[in-house]
Amino acid sequence: MTSHVLSDTRVLTGRSLTHILRSPDTIITTAVTPIALMLLFVYVLGGAINTGSDESYINYMLPGILLITIASGIAYTAYRLFLDMQGGIFERFQSMPIARSSVLWAHVLTSVVSNLISVAIVIGVAFIMGFRTGASVGAWLAVAGILTLFTLALTWLAVIAGLSAKTVDGASAFSYPLIFLPFISSAFVPTDTMPGPVAWFAENQPVTSVVNSIRALFAQEPVGSDLWIALAWLVGILVIAYGFAIAIYRRKIS
Repeated sequence: MTSHVLSDTRVLTGRSLTHILRSPDTIITTAVTPIALMLLFVYVLGGAINTGSDESYINYMLPGILLITIASGIAYTAYRLFLDMQGGIFERFQSMPIARSSVLWAHVLTSVVSNLISVAIVIGVAFIMGFRTGASVGAWLAVAGILTLFTLALTWLAVIAGLSAKTVDGASAFSYPLIFLPFISSAFVPTDTMPGPVAWFAENQPVTSVVNSIRALFAQEPVGSDLWIALAWLVGILVIAYGFAIAIYRRKIS
């Protein structure tokens, strides 16, 4: 049974990735907004922002930009899933000997691949703009692991939106608050510069711990408790979102 699910997921993921390769504008569009934000903050606003450290501003803000990249990209997962639901593809798959869970996992894995490609593009542009890090291979792998887990958690939220939406716009609109969330965190300015209630929210929402962890790994500094807080947030969101997504999916196809 396990090999059946894995083989079906592999085939359906190949189908989804083929659509991405035939329409690379999805990845390009996902990367454009974060790159524009980097240009804006580094060359226009960065000189007026005091981060309280000697590191360059692009080094400081890149972790938040990477999360915005992913938050922008998952909207396409909800969009494609909604189109599949409306196009009757799920009903056609039900008449075939295909593991039901493989349909969702194909969309999720496609999201992970496409979003990590977008992240790689943004990091490449960041290097051109002056980003520098002495992070070891292990630190880079840890950053990749955090970003992958972040993508998985948000993608399963996108699955819920794609399955529940009534319109195309509704399928992707859920991502807007997620894109905005890094702006109320430590991504662009230290949280202690914010007004009291805003600072409290910024310090206790998941994006801040994720940003702080990635920033520390890039700067070769001790990660501290931020890493465990980030992992707890991401795993918790992933488990809850996965449970709701599977429940909604089963109700849709029953």
